[in-house]
Amino acid sequence: MKPFNKLFWFIVAIIGACCFGVLALHNGEKISALYLVVAAICIYSIAYRFYSGFIANKVLGLDDKRATPAIIHNDGQNFVPTHKAVLFGHHFAAIAGAGPLVGPVLAAQMGYLPSMIWILVGGCLAGAVHDFVVLFISSRRKGRSLGEMIKEEMGNAVGSFAMLAIFGIMLIIIAILAMVVVKALADSPWGTFTIAMTIPIAMFMGVYMRFLRPGHVGEASIIGFILLMFALYYGQVVAENEVWASYFHFEETTLALIIMAYGFVAAILPVWLLLAPRDYLSTFLKIGVIVVMAIAILLVAPELQMPKFTQYTDGTGPVFAGKLFPFLFITIACGAISGFHALISSGTTPKMLEKESHARMVGYGSMLMESAVAIMALISACILHPGLYFAINSPAVAIGTDAVSVAQTISNWGFVINPQDITDLAKNIGENTILSRTGGAPTFAIGLATIISQVPLFSAGSMSFWYHFAILFEALFILTAVDAGTRTCRFMVQDILGNVYKPLGNLDSLPAGMLATAICVAGWGYFLYQGAIDENGGIYSLWPLFGVSNQMLAVIALLLVMAILFKMGRGKYAWVVALPATFVMIATIYAGTQKVLPANGERVHDAVSHVAFVQNTSKKIETLEAYLEDLKSGKVVPEISEVTLQELEESQKEQVIEKIRAEQIESKAREVAIMKQGVINNTINAILCVFFMCVTILVLFQSIRIARQCNQGKCQYPLREEPYIAVKS
Repeated sequence: MKPFNKLFWFIVAIIGACCFGVLALHNGEKISALYLVVAAICIYSIAYRFYSGFIANKVLGLDDKRATPAIIHNDGQNFVPTHKAVLFGHHFAAIAGAGPLVGPVLAAQMGYLPSMIWILVGGCLAGAVHDFVVLFISSRRKGRSLGEMIKEEMGNAVGSFAMLAIFGIMLIIIAILAMVVVKALADSPWGTFTIAMTIPIAMFMGVYMRFLRPGHVGEASIIGFILLMFALYYGQVVAENEVWASYFHFEETTLALIIMAYGFVAAILPVWLLLAPRDYLSTFLKIGVIVVMAIAILLVAPELQMPKFTQYTDGTGPVFAGKLFPFLFITIACGAISGFHALISSGTTPKMLEKESHARMVGYGSMLMESAVAIMALISACILHPGLYFAINSPAVAIGTDAVSVAQTISNWGFVINPQDITDLAKNIGENTILSRTGGAPTFAIGLATIISQVPLFSAGSMSFWYHFAILFEALFILTAVDAGTRTCRFMVQDILGNVYKPLGNLDSLPAGMLATAICVAGWGYFLYQGAIDENGGIYSLWPLFGVSNQMLAVIALLLVMAILFKMGRGKYAWVVALPATFVMIATIYAGTQKVLPANGERVHDAVSHVAFVQNTSKKIETLEAYLEDLKSGKVVPEISEVTLQELEESQKEQVIEKIRAEQIESKAREVAIMKQGVINNTINAILCVFFMCVTILVLFQSIRIARQCNQGKCQYPLREEPYIAVKS
């Protein structure tokens, strides 16, 4: 390295360290978000320049002279050599789902510092490494899926259990992502129109780059970006026109069916026609918004109003239950490391990789960008007054349903706020209320709108526009993970079916592909539709399992890579994946164990555990059913106020009492039914959690066994790389 370059990177390191230190050591009430943005930029730059370079050259030994699966098996359908910028866009769009937007917002209840440290450190040393190395090993194995690679490299028994677990986790993740999109687009003609328009725009770009002007990615990018801006603008025009708006106004159930149909089609069409260009197009908006937000922070320098630690590190927070360790790491999820990324890195992306060296930018670089999204989401939550943050993210049962009671409750927690602050914010963003808008997405939208509307180019009156724009952005952000996830799920199912009947594993076969895609869409679509028609069923029953299962999947992928590194004779570098795997596994297994422990009466413990919920709720059901029987038989009188009885005439009392009895019987019966559904849901969660933990531990033991055998020179499981084929000059 030249002296000037050394000096440059030394200065970047000093600036990053100083900003990080200021954030960590600050003891005041507020501090500028500018420090966090600068620290993140410096840390990401250093990590990409040095750590990813070390992994590429020393650990993996990337070789551009070696032909990739896209070159060897180029079929114009699934295996398509793709420009690295377009592939970066596809991969980033595919992996960047709800996690980096939602997780950091929820985790902010514990303060900005714990989340900041894990997003930055975890993103650079765990998440980006995970995505990079999985993409590499899959590209050396004809783009095989994660489950198939485990089966080949670790044995049939371990692989079969792993494939079953991975398939289950995949369905959970896709359904959750799709549900977030449904919630964002329901009753939103603007969002629905704009996202619908990205489909024909993307198909035009695909045809343009493949047939009209092959290789002219820049031209297609400019045209696509201009058309996307038109779609954004006219989306608002459509929403303001009653006639046009009616064509793009859908209920949740209809949207669920539309997204299922879209997922099916996107997984079947050639990857160059819809999936790759649409994801590339979406990346313009995704990265553009994050960059604009970062610039706005540099210009406005908003203050982080959330303290670096809150009292809720003990697990008693209203937003989610669980102590800082391990549940902060589980909650942040995709902002630092995500198992879902392993499915994309062993799904569509390795089949489109033009050169091995591109894996560094596509794998490591995309995850750093997603980590940057998580940082922006954290800032969005932390620049809000803590009182407003908790008013938005706390459930109604914890804070109340009107501004006065909410302000009083939250003020008693130590975050003083008045009702006017709550109503003013709702008015500014053009909403009737901001209370209990849980899930993280509304908070990110409000934070983004607050920051950008303070930029001198915009007036404060634009806050409503930017809020609704952010909601649209989130829907577009997440939908790209649904289509890529479905295609990846299709490959996984074909790998499984190919073991039963070989022709079904043929990726070139349209009937086999349609069958596999139908199985995938039916799986996640069932949970999605149930969630759309009943908030107590479908995907909502699996939502609490998302964080733990996603992190377990990341551990499984890292352990596989560790075993492969030993087989490659690179065991001395296995620490690169072993260290993050160890930390994430400890946190995840600890969290998973807490979710299946029996009730002990302790508040946080019982709030976290699925088994405790089943035990405690079953007792409540028994009590409520006994009361219900007594109410039906007339042994107890329905609950009626004395004032009501006094106001009635004697002849009316019996009739009114019976009417109230019937209403209370119906109400209590509905309450019992909801409780029973909750018991079923949590029982399923507990069983799946135990199964996922067992599979993770099984893979752990097998990876250690393989590492020991390799060190002893007698590994029973040979390396299953594809034969070396040189690139034709």
